[in-house]
This record gives sequence, C-alpha cells and structure tokens, in this order.
Amino acid sequence: MEVVHKIGRRKTAVARVYVSKGNGNVVINKRDLNNYLTTASLQYKVKQPLVLTGTENEYDVKVNVYGGGVTGQAEAIRLGISRALIAINEEFRAILKPEGLLTRDPRMVERKKFGQKKARKRFQFSKR
Repeated sequence: MEVVHKIGRRKTAVARVYVSKGNGNVVINKRDLNNYLTTASLQYKVKQPLVLTGTENEYDVKVNVYGGGVTGQAEAIRLGISRALIAINEEFRAILKPEGLLTRDPRMVERKKFGQKKARKRFQFSKR
C-alpha cells in the first residue's frame, strides 16, 4: 500500500490528509497531534475514525491544514481521515457512515448584507 491522499473540509478549513502504513503517528502541520490540538475533545475528534475502525496503530497520518479555527480544522481532518480509510478498505464504510463521519457539513458563515450591521442584525430603527 502506498500513500493515500484525501481532502476534508469544514467551514473555511481545508485539510489535506496523507495516510500510509505505519504505527499510529498523527502529524499535523509538522507538529505532533498533542502539540497542535491541545484539548482532549479535539484530539478525540481527529482519532475517532481510526478508533472506530480499530486501526489506530496501523496507519501513519500526515496532515496539512489551513484556514478556519481549531474546531473546524479538527473536523476537516476527521473527514479527510475517514475518506482515506474508505479508499484503503471499502468495508470501513459500514462502520463510519452511521456515525456521520462521511458527511461534509455544509454549514458556512452567512454573508453580511449591505445596510445592516451583520448578516441578520440591523441598525437601530428610530421612529422619530
């Protein structure tokens, strides 16, 4: 097996994920997972597809991620890893699909409208 390359996106974050045979190292932007994502919940999100498929010690994951915030980046990485695992073994789809890990979350920030303060908030209305 060679390197499998997949892309995951969430809001404005884009993660390019490279999965290869190894012993479970996760490197994000040339930094260790625990260094890049400091909270346990975000680390869990990134490792979730590997844990569900039982392959946390079989593959090395190298990620280039940019844009968005830390949560958006973590979820983009999760989608990329899930897509890569399915490219490696199609049987993982039955495990990952019910957990919702293959669905691209379409929610984006609504644009600001002219004549308003923000997307929905308006300037104060004065009757008199």
